[in-house]
Amino acid sequence: MNSPFNDRDLRDLQQMAGPQYAGFWIRVAASIIDSLLIACLTTPLAYLFYGAEYWSSDDLAAGPVDVLLTWVLPAVAVVLFWLYRQATPGKMLFGLRVVDARSGATLGVGQAIGRYLAYFVAAIPLLLGLIWVAFDGRKQGWHDKLAGTVVVKKD
Repeated sequence: MNSPFNDRDLRDLQQMAGPQYAGFWIRVAASIIDSLLIACLTTPLAYLFYGAEYWSSDDLAAGPVDVLLTWVLPAVAVVLFWLYRQATPGKMLFGLRVVDARSGATLGVGQAIGRYLAYFVAAIPLLLGLIWVAFDGRKQGWHDKLAGTVVVKKD
């Protein structure tokens, strides 16, 4: 069946309708991919610094390098991806971008750091702030609302 609209007309209509917000399940899939990539980076480094006993220890943290590997390195990587690519690798794979909710612009440094820290606020009450994405009109989790961000599909 032929459409009365050509591709350009359809793109123009989509732009007039506003951004397409990324839903819950696609964001979950992107997060799983990102977590696996971070594990692929940090696991060999942990083995290099601490050896096999790292995984059999009852200690919550093996030392300062452990804190750097498990907390600082992932945080810095995620924030840098948001600042320079508007997405982590998992989000890029699905054609998603993290942008300022008001302007659609790239996040500022403070906004990106705030969004990362707000993940902890969103996760503390039984992950409710993350699950919120499934029910929110703009598909924002609490971390998005606190930082003033949205996750959108690329044009």
